[in-house]
Amino acid sequence: MGLDLKPLVTPRPLKLTELAGKVVAIDAYNTIYQFLSIIRGPTGELLTNSKGEVTSHLSGLFYRNANLLMDNIKPVYVFDGKANELKIAEIERRSQLKKEATEKYHLAIEEGRMEDARKYSTRTAVLTPEMVEDSKKLLSYLGIPYIQAPSEGESAASYLTRHDMAYAVGSQDYDSILFGAKKLVRNLAISGKRKVPNRNSYIDIEPEILEYDKVLHETGLTHEQIVDVGILIGTDFNPGGFPGIGPKTAIKLIKENGRLEDVKKIKSLLTQVPYQEIRNIFLDPEEPKVDKVEFGAVNRENVLDFLCVKKSFSTDRVSSTLDKLQKSITNRNQSLEQWFG
Repeated sequence: MGLDLKPLVTPRPLKLTELAGKVVAIDAYNTIYQFLSIIRGPTGELLTNSKGEVTSHLSGLFYRNANLLMDNIKPVYVFDGKANELKIAEIERRSQLKKEATEKYHLAIEEGRMEDARKYSTRTAVLTPEMVEDSKKLLSYLGIPYIQAPSEGESAASYLTRHDMAYAVGSQDYDSILFGAKKLVRNLAISGKRKVPNRNSYIDIEPEILEYDKVLHETGLTHEQIVDVGILIGTDFNPGGFPGIGPKTAIKLIKENGRLEDVKKIKSLLTQVPYQEIRNIFLDPEEPKVDKVEFGAVNRENVLDFLCVKKSFSTDRVSSTLDKLQKSITNRNQSLEQWFG
């Protein structure tokens, strides 16, 4: 879910060609959950192989990353580490919502309400340790590096941008801005046409980019103040924020008062929120132990064995995608040789 900064910021449309040659640090869990939610069958069922193993996430990771690599975009995936204790309540809340959505999904299937079933199915995604390990395995076969964050994945991804190891963070959530990411790219993994819920129509989902400096300039806030705005609205560490305070009210209160402690409207509630600890999560995050990001070559044999033999993917389709990817890499290398030769 994450922080809702949408009413306060103005992203600009992004052409994928702008990311050519650049490293994008992708929030792995955020992206894999998107694939599990969106890549489903006609009645909302997850894609599975002959053994009943879920493959929706692997389909998304393979085909989307193949396209990114063909566009000369360099993804590095950052996986969440141990969740902060303050996030446990939010994790439990999301788990309960998924259970409720799963019950509604099965009921809709029984009653033949397929449109409702499809709607509820997108809210039932569960990421298991086995899915995480399979995801890492596939990424390594594609030559795509991954990083295990000590805690929040978006924090570690933002760290990579601040230390010039990545150009931007790739995530749907705005939390990266609170972690100080230089740039945030949204819709990178899900760009394309998307069906509008409960309507027989589609909309175009295009990548967009937010820049940290511009966000601070647009809002007129410092980094510390925008973190306080986040706490007022609600983060993963204090879900729901403060009653009756939305994004626009939050920014107004911080502009008028400077900081949380001086907002009279919330004085009586502030003692119930560990706001200083939440501030520290964003302003003084635990740093990943990484000093460079290294990319490898695509291992065609391992990809085919893993996806087609072990996971029952179509050999023809996977091979065709790998052929296109190899051709794009070869053409790029030949162009570089002609340029520098």
